[in-house]
Amino acid sequence: MQPKPNQNRRAFLQAGVVGLTTAGIVGAARDQSTPKNDGGVPLRPFGRHANEQVSAICLGGHHVGRANDEKDDIRLIQQAIDEGITFLDNAWDYHDGGSEERMGKAIAEGGRRDKAFLMTKVCARDAKTAQEQLEQSLRRLKTDRIDLWQFHEINYDNDPDWIFAPGGAIETARKAREQGKVRYIGFTGHKDPSIHLKMLDMGFEWDSVQMPLTVLDGRYRSFQHQVLPVLRERGIAAIGMKSLGGGPKIKGGIIPSNTGLTVDQCRRYVWSLPITTLVCGIDSPEILQQDLEMIRNFVPLDPAERLALEEEYVQVAGDGRFELYKSSKQYDGPYHREQHGFALDAS
Repeated sequence: MQPKPNQNRRAFLQAGVVGLTTAGIVGAARDQSTPKNDGGVPLRPFGRHANEQVSAICLGGHHVGRANDEKDDIRLIQQAIDEGITFLDNAWDYHDGGSEERMGKAIAEGGRRDKAFLMTKVCARDAKTAQEQLEQSLRRLKTDRIDLWQFHEINYDNDPDWIFAPGGAIETARKAREQGKVRYIGFTGHKDPSIHLKMLDMGFEWDSVQMPLTVLDGRYRSFQHQVLPVLRERGIAAIGMKSLGGGPKIKGGIIPSNTGLTVDQCRRYVWSLPITTLVCGIDSPEILQQDLEMIRNFVPLDPAERLALEEEYVQVAGDGRFELYKSSKQYDGPYHREQHGFALDAS
């Protein structure tokens, strides 16, 4: 039987009273000094590149490739940019390139490309295939440059070895940056912080690292405790993802659907960490407005408030049951499963 959080304390947190404590008021004052763009969205520096200010919320690329009618996704992307979400996520393999194609059509109109900080990901591990995927991404996205190009799903222990081997994909990344096709280089992954640390120790000066961060993360394969301090020390931009525990396996996210934590608590907890931006899965105008309201009215939790929230749910945080991207293969993409010789139905 799943342990139940203390009901009185849960009600206290969900009512938002914790934000009215003295610490919360101080946090609000801090947040008011944070620069915001014309859409009222807070801006944060992109790691050590402090002159590069990006929106603290990032539009997730996988979700904007799912609508039956591509016009709905195009309108959603354009609305997000127009309302202040200027950090855009994508990947070469999302919906077999469909997400990049829809995003490319969206940003090609109304001067939106120049308003956006455009990120996409490369799946290949060798230089030749990485070059092919880069050129495909540029064509799909209708642009001559990608602001941030990240190696996708560094989930396997030998991924760093493959990328940095002679003829590895890092050679393409370096060349693309020299040619101006790519401005910044990073990597992503959701499986194990030890693999992130291996990638960080490959002797390359990374600009960004994307990783899952949640209220539950601190008790199981913790990216917050093992990876985030290294990024802060090196001035690497930290990009959070999966703050709700992933989707669309369960509507609204696995963590809110199973623990009693609200979407707002999950988002607010991660935004209170020293991250540059948080990738949010937004697939409708209603969810867009929900997440915009959260970030526009964001008040940081102080460390004591974060710890109290962690401790409330500690009994369900230690085994990865609600962080399945760590504890199973359900969130490993088909391209990378095949790349490593795993069956597509592996769980």
